[in-house]
Amino acid sequence: MNKVEKLLDILKAQKLDGIYITKESNVKYTTGYPDELAYAVICPQGQYVITDSRFTELAESSCPGFEIVNWHLFDRSIPKAIENICSKAGIKRLGFEECFTTYDKYADLEKRLGAYGIELVPTQNIIEELRYAKSEEEVANTRIACEIADKALEELIPYIKPGVTERELCARLEFSMKMHGAHDLGFETILISGAKTSLLHGKPSDKKIEEGDFVLIDFGAKYNGYISDMTRTFVVGEPSQKQLEVYNLVKEGQETGLEYMGPGIHATKPDAEIRKKVGSYEEYYYAGIGHGVGLDLHEEPFLGNYGTKTMVPGCVITMEPGIYIPGWGGVRIEDTVLITENGKEVLTHFPKELMILK
Repeated sequence: MNKVEKLLDILKAQKLDGIYITKESNVKYTTGYPDELAYAVICPQGQYVITDSRFTELAESSCPGFEIVNWHLFDRSIPKAIENICSKAGIKRLGFEECFTTYDKYADLEKRLGAYGIELVPTQNIIEELRYAKSEEEVANTRIACEIADKALEELIPYIKPGVTERELCARLEFSMKMHGAHDLGFETILISGAKTSLLHGKPSDKKIEEGDFVLIDFGAKYNGYISDMTRTFVVGEPSQKQLEVYNLVKEGQETGLEYMGPGIHATKPDAEIRKKVGSYEEYYYAGIGHGVGLDLHEEPFLGNYGTKTMVPGCVITMEPGIYIPGWGGVRIEDTVLITENGKEVLTHFPKELMILK
């Protein structure tokens, strides 16, 4: 059963005649459309990709089986194009993604469709549930994204030394990913050093690398829309005892987290086990230790004390515990991990022993 067939079964169970999809990654997942500024309507009577004149040729070539609707031909109105589709397809109850539909589009749609007696029904996570366990093709794309990231980081290592700025290192890393085949960056690269490494999502600046600095690099590649996510932390020059202590503690915590990843394990379990390891540093430990990754950087399951899901084969999830001490610095170690039938497979392979760079 393909994606559309699975979606149609869900719509039938929820007594919906069709669904209007606005979230970019959900449009890509259901239709195969690879770019921006497209929407979809899927119903038993037909499947439609809605875009404008700039992208219709691309949509026609990348979305076989879908009718391409140019909303510029409907007075440049997406709601008017959807009104036409619903009228033609006989839709009476149209689901929409309530978290990703803007109020102005909703208000316009409600007015237009209401005139035909068509009901707008808010939905949540219908397509996200289909995306929860990845297919073999999705995993293959993720593997390539991980391989690209591993190669790019290996090439960067000789350039991490005193006097080089964070921005320069970031530029080299991102260039290397593109040269190794990344279709895009997975997300905005975090490359920070020194006391800044306590900032979980710090941004690269013109700060120069200094002797004794931690250098924390959190980055990923995108391949065919699928994202890898990896973090490594290095030290430049001889590490202090505290740096060694914190690094080894995080490394042990990450190893523990990986032990508690597998099918049937609840999303709260790895965090509960890691907390037993961090001891006196628990106040500096961040509970968000992992998240699903695929077409979106952050998707279910979210690992931590707030997790609600259970891991299943096909889930691709990060494991990324860290300790972050304000004014001193921080350490994070992260891998992208595939949940398998019998356990797990780590997809990012760059070494995790502390690298002392000189």
